[in-house]
Amino acid sequence: MPIGNRVYLQRRLPDAALVERFRRLPAANVADCMNRLCALPADINLLSSPKSNMCGVALTVHVREGDNLMLHQALNMAQEGDVIVLSNDGGRNRAIMGEIMYRYLADYKKVAGIVIDGPIRDIDAISKSSCPLYAAGFTPGGPYKEGPGEINAPISIGGVSINPGDIILGDEDGVIVIDQRDAAGLIEKAEENAASDRAKVEKASSGSGNRQWVADSLAAKKKSSSSTQCAAPSVF
Repeated sequence: MPIGNRVYLQRRLPDAALVERFRRLPAANVADCMNRLCALPADINLLSSPKSNMCGVALTVHVREGDNLMLHQALNMAQEGDVIVLSNDGGRNRAIMGEIMYRYLADYKKVAGIVIDGPIRDIDAISKSSCPLYAAGFTPGGPYKEGPGEINAPISIGGVSINPGDIILGDEDGVIVIDQRDAAGLIEKAEENAASDRAKVEKASSGSGNRQWVADSLAAKKKSSSSTQCAAPSVF
């Protein structure tokens, strides 16, 4: 098929046990261990009512703004444990999917989740359902079905790159993307970070945490600023 109208059938998949370990972690803790560069934009919100975190393997879809033909093809390809991740080129005027497509993915295909860079519709039904769905709002205006588009090709949402087979983790805070090449080396650090944060929460509640770092940081900045101001001018 020509460029811009392609469907790739193969993906490199991460280890299922590794995906399950990430599922148990808050997205924020994992993001902190990735230098905070992996989160999708804040306008992509959780719009359904899942009982646990979303975590699965990216099946990527790129469509023309307001068109869902290739998303329908992705429905045919989706497997249990996949997270459909769709780039809509930032479009916000047309719903990319509604309840019929959602039910097919959630109930029949048993996907791990759906992430739409754009609006959906039928929010009344979807908001009460348990399969995780993240999207940028909702509108009654429906999509076109003309194409072009691509499946299982690299995409980008809000400046964050997503490759087919990447691990997608989402909770009530939002969605992050874990490059599958980094996942095995990241998981232990993320688990340690989550445990550390739980201890910090307990100390914050009792007021027993060490707040000296604030004064130390301000003092270091003041010293740095003074050094800059007193520096001899450059000679050209």
